[in-house]
Amino acid sequence: MNRTALILPVLFVALVAGLSSVFIVDERERVLVLQFGQVRQVREDPGLGFKIPLIQEVVRYDARILGLQTQPFEVTPLDDRRLVVDAFARWRIVDVVRFREAVGVEGINGAQGRMERIVTPAIREVLGSVPSGAVLSDDRTALMNRIRDLARRDAATLGVEVIDVRLTRTDLPEQNLAATFARMRAEREREAADEIARGEEAAQRVRASADRTVVELVSEARRQSEVIRGEADAERNVIYAEAFGRDPEFFAFTRSLTSYERALRGENSTMVMRPDSDFFAYLRSDQGLGAAGGAAPAPGAEDQLSGAPAPEAEDGPATPEQTGAVATPAPEAPALALNPQPLTE
Repeated sequence: MNRTALILPVLFVALVAGLSSVFIVDERERVLVLQFGQVRQVREDPGLGFKIPLIQEVVRYDARILGLQTQPFEVTPLDDRRLVVDAFARWRIVDVVRFREAVGVEGINGAQGRMERIVTPAIREVLGSVPSGAVLSDDRTALMNRIRDLARRDAATLGVEVIDVRLTRTDLPEQNLAATFARMRAEREREAADEIARGEEAAQRVRASADRTVVELVSEARRQSEVIRGEADAERNVIYAEAFGRDPEFFAFTRSLTSYERALRGENSTMVMRPDSDFFAYLRSDQGLGAAGGAAPAPGAEDQLSGAPAPEAEDGPATPEQTGAVATPAPEAPALALNPQPLTE
């Protein structure tokens, strides 16, 4: 009975010692076996592990990717415009022994503070070397990659790998928002005024070019019309001269009839002349030009009444010798007063 009483405590102590010497390594963990604070064993593969009870201890670290959210802080970009930024970093432990030596007994919580003190200066250094427009733009991948590379270099001393750094906030300080918006508005208004001025200048050039083109086209059209009108007048005079040369008597007759038609229109006008005026020679005689005593209206009488120039032949005015007409002494110039004027009651 006494032997049984002694064996049971020994078995219990042996059982407790055996259980305390066995530990399990999870696949999400990295394990260090320490003896009096010194690393004796490193276990990174999942499975069972053994240690000396009461002498050695097991320290576990998370092997997964961890996150770090920095506190908001101010940075001053290259153009001295202050910005409030914060970032989110992803990191993991790659060297558990160096990590233990760097952070000691603080573990993951102590490493978070150390990582924030590494990431924040990297953000200040990178964002301080570029203007604020590059920080506020949508494409900031290059800047975040530079921040990641700087933080990765400094975090290597902790046995940590920085996987990625992302800027989650880039805002203006509250006290600078109104001034910044006013300056941005002034810049946009200045750019708009420049664009309007350039547009007005271009419009003036277009209008000046159009006006010059119109003047040139109108001038050319007028020149061509004057040329055509001159050619037509010359051709008309040639036709008149040829007609007069063929039959001067008939030509004088038709011109007189035309003069009568134009002068005797009922347009409320008055002509004062002697009854025996040469203007009515063809009305007083039915024998033509010879019977009228050569007193028919001259070929230019119609033009004198209507304002048209008298026709001339190509080689000058036709003479009685050229046309064969019988020249008779002209009667004494009649007293002709041709003064159209409106009738008044």
